[in-house]
Amino acid sequence: MKAVRFHQHGGPEVLRYEDAPDPSPGAADQALVRVKACSVNHLDVWGRIGPPYSDPPLPHIPGCDIAGVIEEVSPGERDIQRGMEVIVSPGFGCGRCEKCLSGTDNQCRRYGIIGNQSDGGYAELAVVPTRNVIPKPERMDFVQAASVPLVFLTAYHMLVTKAKVQPGETVLVLGAGSGVGVAAIQVAKAYGANVVATAGTDSKLKKAVELGADYTVNHRTGKVADEARRYTDGRGVDVVVEHPGKATWDESLRAAAKGGKIVTCGATTGYDAVTDIRYVFAKEITIYGSYMGGSGELLRVLELFKQRRLRPVVDIAMPLERAAEAQARMEKSEHFGKIVLTP
Repeated sequence: MKAVRFHQHGGPEVLRYEDAPDPSPGAADQALVRVKACSVNHLDVWGRIGPPYSDPPLPHIPGCDIAGVIEEVSPGERDIQRGMEVIVSPGFGCGRCEKCLSGTDNQCRRYGIIGNQSDGGYAELAVVPTRNVIPKPERMDFVQAASVPLVFLTAYHMLVTKAKVQPGETVLVLGAGSGVGVAAIQVAKAYGANVVATAGTDSKLKKAVELGADYTVNHRTGKVADEARRYTDGRGVDVVVEHPGKATWDESLRAAAKGGKIVTCGATTGYDAVTDIRYVFAKEITIYGSYMGGSGELLRVLELFKQRRLRPVVDIAMPLERAAEAQARMEKSEHFGKIVLTP
């Protein structure tokens, strides 16, 4: 099969479009998927860069978000059949521990992500656990389907499960053009919240408004915390969706209202942010860490798509052989929504 792999860590130039051995299911609980589309995530970039961000076995095939067609499955499998069009849930636990059995598999000690801890979807074929296979919604094409799992699951877990967002609350979404950003705007609006969205260009802010944002801030020309307080008549926001990390952390603390919540799921600009704890205790801010979400939550997310309360946002679809260009586009923040690769 054709695949994109890296044999050493480094910049986008280490990604090679090359022949790789066809994978095959090694256990009864695995399925072989013919990949039709796979979206690009920052996890792919971190794996390529390597330690201290990630350290996958080499050579490695990245790609967390897979949509495709079942090519091979165990003969005893009743619910999954060859030819079925599917989305692949990106996270996997051991399936046996208390966390997995209680539906919080993202807290499993052995939790991993397809395309990070195992080979992923930058390829024509991928082996995945059968329990991760979900029928693709009929109204979505493969490119749209690949744009959904990781970021919408992450945004749902942040806002609904962790922050328990309520109608009428104000949510600050940082980096509105990112995958998590476009998902968080929509999830917040689906649950009746007001949204303040930030981005670095006016064109991205215009698109954020089209997704439902009520107020926008260009973080290159304005102070996010000041604008967030202006929108809320000086009170601050109830929830901050934080994922850039170091570059935005102080503004997130300043923007939060008394009793507000900050939910963080990433550190794309750096992980060594400095916390002025006076803001934390004086304003009684609650800080939540959030990592993906339970596998059952993705089913609830897909139900929201079926109800047309959420929609996929695809920036561009590119051939798999242009994976290096796709990752460079993400690193330069030139995208709005998801970049999707098609084998």
